[in-house]
Amino acid sequence: MVIDNPKIENPVLRMIGKEADRLGLECYVIGGWVRDLFLHRESDDIDIVVVGSGIQLAESVAKRLGKGAHLSVFKTYGTAQVKKGDLELEFVGARRESYTHDSRNPIVENGTLQEDQDRRDFTINAMAICLNENRYGELMDSFDGIGDLERCLIRTPLDPDITFSDDPLRMMRAIRFATQLGFFLDEETFDAIARNRERINIITRERIADELNKIMMSRRPSEGWLLLDKTGLLPLIFPDLAALKGVDVKEGRGHKDVFLHTLKVLDNIAESSDNLWLRWAALLHDIGKPKSKQWDAETGWTFRNHNFIGAKMVPRIFAKMKLPLNEKMEYVKKMVDLHMRPINLIEDAVTDSAVRRLLFEAGDDIDDLMLLCDADITSRNEEKKARFHRNYQLVREKMVELEERDRIRNFQPPVKGDEIMQILHLEPCSTVGELKSAIKDAILDGIIPNEYEPAKEYLLQLARERGLLDA
Repeated sequence: MVIDNPKIENPVLRMIGKEADRLGLECYVIGGWVRDLFLHRESDDIDIVVVGSGIQLAESVAKRLGKGAHLSVFKTYGTAQVKKGDLELEFVGARRESYTHDSRNPIVENGTLQEDQDRRDFTINAMAICLNENRYGELMDSFDGIGDLERCLIRTPLDPDITFSDDPLRMMRAIRFATQLGFFLDEETFDAIARNRERINIITRERIADELNKIMMSRRPSEGWLLLDKTGLLPLIFPDLAALKGVDVKEGRGHKDVFLHTLKVLDNIAESSDNLWLRWAALLHDIGKPKSKQWDAETGWTFRNHNFIGAKMVPRIFAKMKLPLNEKMEYVKKMVDLHMRPINLIEDAVTDSAVRRLLFEAGDDIDDLMLLCDADITSRNEEKKARFHRNYQLVREKMVELEERDRIRNFQPPVKGDEIMQILHLEPCSTVGELKSAIKDAILDGIIPNEYEPAKEYLLQLARERGLLDA
């Protein structure tokens, strides 16, 4: 079968084929680029498999691309990479692989194209298109990858038990592809993941985190987390999230399933933001509920301070899962900590003081926080949902009003610490911090405006009251 698609007439692919012919090598474009060609998706993932030396062809292609082309050779793995501008090409010799039980790193030997296709993870990634001139555009599809694309099916080329036992990361990849593409797991593939789930323990946390982030950036990330749960992988890779599952009932009163609620919040966020870390905040916003759950005879099940408990859990979760321990983690921690504040505002009176404090603590992330709060409204009661959304809009309007008037977001007290020491003839001490905090609180409570002269006068008043200045 020769592919009739304009994208095949790619000048770079034509050039690679000519270089392969000159060197007497068979070569094919394989994997993600071929899959995405049939799915009408853009793909920067161009993998070339060579029956022979992939490194030799890569060296030749790099010379043809000329100035600005960069060649990287990995002799241990028999692979090479060529980069020029946005173009990135991966070359590998056709190979067959065998595995030991305690490692996902294969023993590699030279092989045929068929043997290379055999070792691929899924049928939709095993398709290859010949680039040699006399067979240019010919599709090699030994496992009916085209049919599986039409059926929206994720299936392994060979026995899935062997595929997943050899390289357990493929279990994560199966779920990630199903989530990204909106496909289904073949029944045998699904069952094999469940049977081999314990093998995931030999995979590094960094590789797992990479797959989870790709799931998180999918259109409906909940699908991936549900598959992780159904296959039994979830408690192995993220026990804190698995702990959200289930409903306790006492005296006929139950609470909602926090796991399912969390996934709904995550999908809601995914509809409005492609911020990966806001999506993580959505996934973790109720992570403290299992540790805070209590039964109260009057009010039923409660989760008091679950936001505070959850925020304290975030650094440990990020460290264990090898997610970044930097400002991204701090952002997620802040979102988890503050996500209850807006709802507390609308349940009480929306006071200027409370809104100022929220603006101050959220800073530039206030808009993301309000997106998270909107996403957190998952009630099936449409009237209740509409009421919450209307109330959040009132909070937003109050924020705009106060921000325009008081410039609270990310503000620092107008009188700095060194000036306090200079005016009051103080050495560095706790009193300086207490006075600075008092000025900040006075501004947030609306006692004084966020301006230098009123702040300085308030400082002098405090100093006189504390005996730091003569009356």
